[in-house]
Amino acid sequence: MTFWHWLVHFFGLDFGAAYGHLVPYDFWSGTGSDLAEASIPVALAAGWRKHNCHEHRCWRLGRHLVDGTPWCDRHHQGARKRERG
Repeated sequence: MTFWHWLVHFFGLDFGAAYGHLVPYDFWSGTGSDLAEASIPVALAAGWRKHNCHEHRCWRLGRHLVDGTPWCDRHHQGARKRERG
């Protein structure tokens, strides 16, 4: 068995038509479900990155948009002036 045949079998794309199944069903019920589960932490990380303060190593949420970039009021003077003024 060559590597290609092993890879196709591993992803569940080889016997779908022979058994009357649709090929995407075999994929999504097998290895593809792991890909769908992996997308959840990736989406959370992307959301955290989007709404996090853009100061390096700052864990606070950026609640103030200054020039379209989220900053916390501790790291940007423009955000401080808008809060107090």
